[in-house]
Amino acid sequence: MSLLEIKNLSVIDSRNELPIIKNLNFTLEANTCLGVVGESGSGKSMTAKAILGLTSPWLNVTGEILFDGMNLLELSNKSLRKIRGQKICMVLQDAMSSFNPLYTIGKQMIETVRENLGVRKNEAIKLSLEALEKMCIRNPEQVMKKYPHQLSGGMLQRCMIGIAIMMKPDIIIADEPTTALDSINQREVVEEFKRLRELTGTSIIFISHDLGVVQYLAESLLVMRNGECVEYGNANEIFINPQHTFTKYLIDTRVSLANHFNQSMTWRLSQC
Repeated sequence: MSLLEIKNLSVIDSRNELPIIKNLNFTLEANTCLGVVGESGSGKSMTAKAILGLTSPWLNVTGEILFDGMNLLELSNKSLRKIRGQKICMVLQDAMSSFNPLYTIGKQMIETVRENLGVRKNEAIKLSLEALEKMCIRNPEQVMKKYPHQLSGGMLQRCMIGIAIMMKPDIIIADEPTTALDSINQREVVEEFKRLRELTGTSIIFISHDLGVVQYLAESLLVMRNGECVEYGNANEIFINPQHTFTKYLIDTRVSLANHFNQSMTWRLSQC
């Protein structure tokens, strides 16, 4: 039985009746990673928001989002908030804007875990420190005393993943978590997601423009264009033998860029 099943998911803007997502279908199995790729505006992030019930009031969401025997689209806001906080967590692409600049990282982590898990302050502090240690963050006590602007983007992103770990969710939705990072921090964050699955068995929906990252992490792949699924299946099989012309274009573009980069580096090294 699938951990999460999306059936005929559609999102329509009621102001102009324009469809944003059209009859989307996919499943997420336990302890797996589903990669979601596509160009900007293809509906990747909107799909994540629809799953979590975070769409704007003027958007009509229809279909079925089945999790733990429930259709999330039929739940009250109160019930959905409990699932969002404990069962399904989200890691956003811009960690800096996700933290309140007026409070320390520790204060925000402690408040989050107390609100969602109902533990005492001392237990929340302990869980926060353990989460940062799992993210291979040195001197976690000092990091918790820092304000968001005092940490790098990569460090903040790992703090966000740490918060998700504390919730022990069944699913983490990562919405382009490496987009705002430099290449070194990107690699570190991707490795943390890989370690996260090994440590906890949490399933991940990983949304990204970077096909290399998705190929590294994901067992299954969903390719979106103009709000629709154009290809869906085993990630390795799709990367080796894409069936849709758009998927082939994405893969060929990535290969071409990599070849140009390698050629440039070879030329530069030859000049040294």
